[in-house]
Amino acid sequence: MHGVKVITAAAIAVLMLAEMGPAPALADTIEAALVRAYQNNPQLNAQRAQVRSIDENVPQALSGYRPRASLTVSGGYQYTDEQLGPHTDPIHGTQNPASVGLTVNQSLFNAQTAPKVRAAESQVSSAREGLRVLEQSVMLQAAQIYMDYLRDAAIVEVQRSNTRVLEQTLKQTQDRFNVGEVTRTDVAQSEAQLAAGRTQQLQAESNLTTTRSNFRRIIGNEPENLAPGSPVDRFLPKTLAAAVELSLTQNPNVTSAMYGVDINFLQVKVNEGALFPTVGLQANVTQGYQQQLSVNRAFNAAASVNVSVPIYQGGAEYSLIRQSKESLSQQRQVLEQTRNQARADVVTAWGQLVAGKAQVASAQSQVTASEIALNGVREEAKAGQRTTLDVLNAQQALVNARNALVTAQHDRVVASYNVLNAIGRLSPQVMGLKTNVYDASVHYQQVRDSWAGVRTPDGR
Repeated sequence: MHGVKVITAAAIAVLMLAEMGPAPALADTIEAALVRAYQNNPQLNAQRAQVRSIDENVPQALSGYRPRASLTVSGGYQYTDEQLGPHTDPIHGTQNPASVGLTVNQSLFNAQTAPKVRAAESQVSSAREGLRVLEQSVMLQAAQIYMDYLRDAAIVEVQRSNTRVLEQTLKQTQDRFNVGEVTRTDVAQSEAQLAAGRTQQLQAESNLTTTRSNFRRIIGNEPENLAPGSPVDRFLPKTLAAAVELSLTQNPNVTSAMYGVDINFLQVKVNEGALFPTVGLQANVTQGYQQQLSVNRAFNAAASVNVSVPIYQGGAEYSLIRQSKESLSQQRQVLEQTRNQARADVVTAWGQLVAGKAQVASAQSQVTASEIALNGVREEAKAGQRTTLDVLNAQQALVNARNALVTAQHDRVVASYNVLNAIGRLSPQVMGLKTNVYDASVHYQQVRDSWAGVRTPDGR
């Protein structure tokens, strides 16, 4: 009986993941782990930098509306020796010609600029949705590795308790063998079971070491004093149909694919714009010095409106239009495929969540029944109605039931996070995490209307 109590107490102390109340004040919580992963994960920070890079596509596209100016400065040395006719005096001398010129070009009409700007804005929106995809992925990984560590730590404790019980069982069996109550076979069976228990303990400890390493990689710190994790059912829709409906509008993979359709549609417009005329204004001023021996200084100013009408450029522009239309058709199919995948992911995750709830209840019943069975087998063994092997088998059945309960509780919590991820709501805002939420629009507004400058908004 003492051995059974050891296993039960150790397991309850560690593995009651979903049912326990508020964590101790000094314990690390799953919410805090999610915050650290959200703030510090290097893969996520790299993706944020990538989004900031894509923001620059918009001012690049807007440059098509803005003037272009160039300054030309020249200077040199010139020697002249010429005679205009047989009866004229020769002209010769040296001079230092110099000139300063300013040319300004302003596009008045270009059918490609507007769709380029809108396409760049859609690229920014698509990149933000891609960032949401990675944010959700990182937070899901963080939640899963947190629960993995709790599960593996609980299994290690169960296996250690099992080893202690098996050591006690072996000692009791040897004592009974010494007084002739059991045979050498019973001792050998106890020794074999103890060896197997130690092997299982070593394997569990090895798994825990691996999980600890992954915890450090994903969340950024060593796991210490972890509080139990709990499901996030309160953030989920009440029905599967509602979850599927949300996934088709809020899943970032779907919304990113929607923006992909917009980008490809606008690319068709950009390529079609090559068939339209362009209108531009050009103005230039030039100040020259000593351009000729007889002219010391000259100033010129000119302005003109230029109209360019494309007639035929070898057919490449028509090929680009056809090609972009096919790309648009492909992206529409990608969107449909993404929606189907999102729907399937929600159904799968929802099914795992429902099954997980049932498995926890079943595993708890299994543990209770296994404890009763072990106690009964022990009492029957004392009366000579059961063998040592029966006791060992009942002990192993209880260990297996404890491990199954730990795994079921782990799977039940992770399944709730999987559903939240599948519908596109695994975010700090929805979960109310205590962290500053990264706002991608801040950098976009800082650079969108920037006309000049090489420093980034953060000073680099």
